[in-house]
Amino acid sequence: MRFDVITLFPDMFGSPLNESILKRAIDEGIIEVGLHNLRDYTHDRHRVVDDAPYGGGSGMVMKAGPVVEAIESLKKEDTKVILMNPAGKRFKQSTAGRFSENKHLLIVCGRYEGFDERVSPYIDEMISMGDYVMTGGEIAAMALIDSVSRLVPGVLGCPESVMEESFSWDILEYPHYTRPDDFRGEKVPQVLLSGNHELIRLWRRKEALRKTMKMRPDLLDGLELNPEDASLIDEIKRGGQ
Repeated sequence: MRFDVITLFPDMFGSPLNESILKRAIDEGIIEVGLHNLRDYTHDRHRVVDDAPYGGGSGMVMKAGPVVEAIESLKKEDTKVILMNPAGKRFKQSTAGRFSENKHLLIVCGRYEGFDERVSPYIDEMISMGDYVMTGGEIAAMALIDSVSRLVPGVLGCPESVMEESFSWDILEYPHYTRPDDFRGEKVPQVLLSGNHELIRLWRRKEALRKTMKMRPDLLDGLELNPEDASLIDEIKRGGQ
């Protein structure tokens, strides 16, 4: 899978792409990442990419010309063009899964007060990482690349772990424990030492539901519960351990 990123600050991506899982995936040729400086698509001596907004107002607006030219230069037949924009759809695990099925993602990072509206027809999807403001789209683009990449076959050493992570179940992940089994008087739940796989599975699901109810109850809104989950939630509400 290939990612291409249009940005004013390509050097910002150096460290994230040269560490850990992403570095290994790039070294093994499973994913590719191309970084493209937007100023390379300007035609004036000062390489200007922004200008004052028509109608007045504070800040500067990114010009349509360089952005559109960059997109047209990098876009292929199977490319999905993504604009990192706070007005876009909220990025979720399901979004990452959908994007991981693409062969080529072209990500456009914003700056300043945003883009000239005439860029819009050249964009397939606008994505937001949350309801907050950042100085630019670069960090959001890094998060998207990381999240999508780990769903690409071969990137993770243990593919099964993807299915057990938070949000892959539409709820938060269950609590984890490792050695020692007694840490300062806090012991590992006995069920995890029992060797009974079905009991462990039920405990994990119940604790995942319990954590979600406590920390992110909004994730349960509108979620269609199967009979087992409904029964576990009833148990939790009755104070069951």
